[in-house]
Amino acid sequence: MAMHARTQTTYIKQPVVNPQPAVQPAIRPNRKIFTKGEKVLLVLFVSVFTLFSVIILQTQSSIHASTQDIQAIENKIEETKKQNTDLSIQVSELSEYERVWEKAKSLGLKLNEKNVKVVPGQ
Repeated sequence: MAMHARTQTTYIKQPVVNPQPAVQPAIRPNRKIFTKGEKVLLVLFVSVFTLFSVIILQTQSSIHASTQDIQAIENKIEETKKQNTDLSIQVSELSEYERVWEKAKSLGLKLNEKNVKVVPGQ
């Protein structure tokens, strides 16, 4: 019989090498600048800020209008006081004894001592 030559193969164990994964850049999720909650808070803050600004401006406007009204009334009061002072001076000038006596004479009135009563001064 003929012998076939059997070839023997020997297997050599090679050390197991863990493949190094290639360094991949960190994948970031596509994040928006503001989240929905942050947007809601921002809109709320801007709304409240605007509301308070409008309220403050309206209040300042009404205060300014009231101040102008007060100044106009004070000016009228001062003018009326001046008129009253002028009229009081005219009353005192027109009620002097000599002037009243001259007016009475021009109207034909005569002084009757029996009808004169003395009234104490003020």
